[in-house]
Amino acid sequence: MANAKLKGKVAVELQPRNSAKIRQLIDKGVDIPNPLTLDIGEEVSSKQISGSGVRLYPGCRISGERTVIAAGAQLGREAPVTVENCQIGPRVELKGGYFKESAFLTKASMGFGAHVREGCILEEEASGAHCVGLKQTILFPFVTLGSLINFCDCLMSGGTSRKDHSEVGSSYIHFNFTPEGDKTTASLIGDVPRGVMLNQRPIFLGGQGGIVGPIRVGYGNVVVAGTILRRDYTKENKLIIGKTPPGTVMDLSSNTYGGLARILTNNILYLANLAALELWYRHVRQQFFSSQEFAELLYQGVLNTLVLAKQERIKRLKSMIVKIPVSYHKCGCNDKPGEASCEVHDNMKQVYELFNTEVSATIGTPQRESFLEAFCNHRREYGQDYIEVIKGMPPDLSQQGVRWLDAVIDELCCRAAAILPSFHLFRKKISV
Repeated sequence: MANAKLKGKVAVELQPRNSAKIRQLIDKGVDIPNPLTLDIGEEVSSKQISGSGVRLYPGCRISGERTVIAAGAQLGREAPVTVENCQIGPRVELKGGYFKESAFLTKASMGFGAHVREGCILEEEASGAHCVGLKQTILFPFVTLGSLINFCDCLMSGGTSRKDHSEVGSSYIHFNFTPEGDKTTASLIGDVPRGVMLNQRPIFLGGQGGIVGPIRVGYGNVVVAGTILRRDYTKENKLIIGKTPPGTVMDLSSNTYGGLARILTNNILYLANLAALELWYRHVRQQFFSSQEFAELLYQGVLNTLVLAKQERIKRLKSMIVKIPVSYHKCGCNDKPGEASCEVHDNMKQVYELFNTEVSATIGTPQRESFLEAFCNHRREYGQDYIEVIKGMPPDLSQQGVRWLDAVIDELCCRAAAILPSFHLFRKKISV
């Protein structure tokens, strides 16, 4: 009798949480080799997990009502996977690690030990090897990250295929946190207008190197291994060999922001690129989601992530600016102290308002309509595959698209410069 009770008790303990939901997934075709090890939240909708080719390896933990897992996705092949409110597209492989509030498009992949926090978008076939940390990171198609990398708060594009892609070498760091505790450090490695056309030279960041954000890097550049980038390299097709600064000890003054004009320039330019990317999704990419399972959920997931990305950058700017003394400077071009009220305290709210979706949607309308008309005709010939349609665009059509997105970025940056006149922002060519 005691043994019978013990057996009954063991049977209860071995029953997985939400076993009925797990049974639903198995019945619809999800491959779950060891159901007892699957932990799935009550709020997760089984209707948002495809029954076609999805495999959930032992140790997977899935939560969040916005979680979507599309056909052919593989979770946990190398180690347990935790997913919280992620949109996982077709044939995505998340091989081991933690993934939160991010979107992964067709055939994106991350290796063992990944730590992908909120605000990330990995577009088609973007990938990372083992032990890669991301947060507020956007990787365009084919961008490849090596192992042991911390690459938060940046956008990277460049390359045309899996054999011709932008790459970050192993043991690379994007330094995104200052001694003052600021994260106004987002870096543009490539840009949106030309990056989305999938026709640019790849960018190579050599291993055991780093970037001190915020900086910009142009297409076709090769950064030698071990190099730390501390300034913009917007010229293209260059071999960049860094050097270590000479050792010294000097007095340290906190919250001086000697390079405030450059910090504002790169942050505003980053926000403008995010606005352009949002418009690209709304007007171009949306139509390609329609042929996929869970089309609207995947599309809205990416769009929400882009909106949150803009909010994150504005939040970080606000956090930095509140630390600057009100009488800090009068002339942004040389950051000299002055008696006048700091322009950023008076006017930055107007700058933030530029990046509302409603504002950016009204910019570049003639260029957009001209491009979209020609693009629709092109798409009818090339079908539903996003990568093939974009790569198949003739050069003149790609240039039309670039002109539209450039117009959005240039106008937003020019309006910001007019709001902050003493900083003389964007005196040079705006785009990377």
